[in-house]
Amino acid sequence: MEETKKMIHKMTMESREKLFLTGVEDIDSFNENEILAYTSEGLLCIKGKDLHINRLSVDDGELWVEGEIDSLTYSNAMQSKGGFFGKLLR
Repeated sequence: MEETKKMIHKMTMESREKLFLTGVEDIDSFNENEILAYTSEGLLCIKGKDLHINRLSVDDGELWVEGEIDSLTYSNAMQSKGGFFGKLLR
């Protein structure tokens, strides 16, 4: 059985205006006020104003976000894709 290697999850923020993440597996949804990103450490909710995804590379696991960042919140309940919502929709 082949083991999948867990991506290293790192976060760098500059002046609450620029955010760089690694370990990003997928984006669930995004708009100017909220970005939901699946990371190797769980579902990350990024909230703010005028949020823009400048670069997303799922192959490299990198995400660049610009805008006014108000909060970053992790949810372990939805750690894997299709977790909570997938069960709801079955």
